[in-house]
Amino acid sequence: MTVTFAFLHHLAAFTLVAALAIEFLLIRQEITLANAQRLLVIDSIYGTAAGMLLVVGLLRVFFFEKGYLYYFGSHAFLTKLGLFILVGIVSAIPTIEFAKWRKAVKAGQAPSIDAGKIRTIRKIIHWELAGIVFILFFAAMMAKGGWM
Repeated sequence: MTVTFAFLHHLAAFTLVAALAIEFLLIRQEITLANAQRLLVIDSIYGTAAGMLLVVGLLRVFFFEKGYLYYFGSHAFLTKLGLFILVGIVSAIPTIEFAKWRKAVKAGQAPSIDAGKIRTIRKIIHWELAGIVFILFFAAMMAKGGWM
């Protein structure tokens, strides 16, 4: 069972990274109807992967790996979890903006977006990607028993 949950955890993590990278590429292009539709779908995949990653990760912590006392005694794990939560909170900003586009997209129109908001969303997605790099660093540190 631990192998299954490790696989699901990694699948969710790679899906999350891929979705965020695609969002980053799409948001750098002109926001046409087609790109807005793609962003809405990709953002849903990103959110689903993040939720799956968190749930499966917590199941691993509490039921399938070394036990919660080990993980919650690890500064690397706590930092990784804290960064994941921070990135998740920050990711709500683009998600809320994308959700505002649904009405226009359903009407078959490209959403009208302020250039400043697009720049802000680009910066946020960039910072999310940077946050993932740090999460990966602390995951590696945690896996090797570092910073206990």
